[in-house]
Amino acid sequence: HTEALHVVDVNSGNRSHSDNGQEANALDVNLGAADELARQLRLRDMGGIIVVDFIDMNLAEDRQLLYERMCKNMQKDRARHNILPLSKFGLMQITRQRVRPAMDVNVEEICPTCFGKGKIKSSIIFTDQLESKIDRLVNKIGVKTFYLHVHPYVAAYINKGVFSLKRKWQLKYGLGVHIIPSEKLAFLQYEFYDNKRQFIDMKEEIETK
Repeated sequence: HTEALHVVDVNSGNRSHSDNGQEANALDVNLGAADELARQLRLRDMGGIIVVDFIDMNLAEDRQLLYERMCKNMQKDRARHNILPLSKFGLMQITRQRVRPAMDVNVEEICPTCFGKGKIKSSIIFTDQLESKIDRLVNKIGVKTFYLHVHPYVAAYINKGVFSLKRKWQLKYGLGVHIIPSEKLAFLQYEFYDNKRQFIDMKEEIETK
């Protein structure tokens, strides 16, 4: 992640049919966009060159008003920046130095099946998803005893330690929680069965697409 080029296009949307006239509408939309743009630059800590394509305005005083509004808004920004007036094409160029370091958190792990050719969710994220399924199964559906079949690697992760994740689930949801390692399942696959060994479909629509 580096300081880069960002391009922002401003358009009037449904304001184009207002009765105030095209020039007045363009100025009003551009001023509102300038206010929001200054806020977003600080919020997202966008660095590098920012090119803003404002709605074309014919009057020089309107273009100057927009430039002054942008300069005033950027006074609140503690990052070092520079603003150029609108070009003849209606473009405003802003340079801004990033304040905070870039955040890049990797939540993926190397897949033990393909050994790095693909990416999978981390075990922590996957087990959080499983716990939400367990919570729904126990507290909303009312199934107190069930068998959760998962890949052996995932089962080992859930069972590891004295105060394992399985133990935490049993304390929270009852001793009816059983974890069964299954070689037939892929790393991120899981299956729920009740105490009569009947399959319980807990997959959501987004998981089956």
